[in-house]
Amino acid sequence: MQVDARGIAIEVERHGNPNHPAFLLANGYTSQLITWPKLLIDGLVDAGFQVVAYDNRDVGLSQKFPDGGQPVAKDVFKQVRAGNVPDIPYTLSDMAGDGIAVLDALGIGQAHVFGISMGGMLVQMMAIEHSDRVLSMTSVMSTTGNPDVPPATKEAQKALMVTAKSDALEDVLEVGVPGRRAYESPAWPKTDEELRELITASYERSFYPEGNARQYAAILGDGNRVERLGKVTLPSLVIHGRDDALVRVEGGIDTAKSIPGAKLEIIEGMGHDLPDGVCPKILELIVAHARAAQSVAAD
Repeated sequence: MQVDARGIAIEVERHGNPNHPAFLLANGYTSQLITWPKLLIDGLVDAGFQVVAYDNRDVGLSQKFPDGGQPVAKDVFKQVRAGNVPDIPYTLSDMAGDGIAVLDALGIGQAHVFGISMGGMLVQMMAIEHSDRVLSMTSVMSTTGNPDVPPATKEAQKALMVTAKSDALEDVLEVGVPGRRAYESPAWPKTDEELRELITASYERSFYPEGNARQYAAILGDGNRVERLGKVTLPSLVIHGRDDALVRVEGGIDTAKSIPGAKLEIIEGMGHDLPDGVCPKILELIVAHARAAQSVAAD
């Protein structure tokens, strides 16, 4: 279903009992809500939570922003490094506000927020700017924007930036399958057929590469969040894969170090994805984290 989130159309899926405590899932760069593992959603519902997943702006079935043009990443980066506010179509703060507006549209006062990769940055921003709406925060395979954190491996950087030679599905698959191989979890690799199925499902639901540059500009344009994260007092959990080639494990370590009282969990064999094999461990961690936060809030 679509909701009106402060005047922006956002595609949303709601799972479980709407009277149960809510988990809001914020997805990563260019990723659609259909990529969330069923094991994760069902596990949260079975644990007594409702789950709200949504397409970020400029991706999936949510509203697109073609008037924003195509920001040039290196220009945005230069502006930020020079200490200037970059001229970009929208910011991470705007995107985090979309998630909060989704809660408003559904009549949910507070939620546990869980985000992966760029979505981890979004839930960090929710904790920074909308702390009254957040019961607990979990940032997964994400980072702080700190320029001292090691960058992605060369192979992972190339995989992220490579583009297909045309918009045809086969050309998208030709670069997409090996691209995901560059940063997947080595302990739980997918078959080529599984990767093709995942990419095809997203392609057939909504193929919109024009939004990629605008989302990436929002990531770059936010700069270093370390100082802002130092003021977060919410229950915070940071989860990262030891073998993440795209957002290195040091990014997760820096995130946890920056948030007072944050807990850090590093998972061996996990890369920059959520394979079914890692979902039981993730569920164990976030359910315990959420229940502990609710217990504290109730006291």
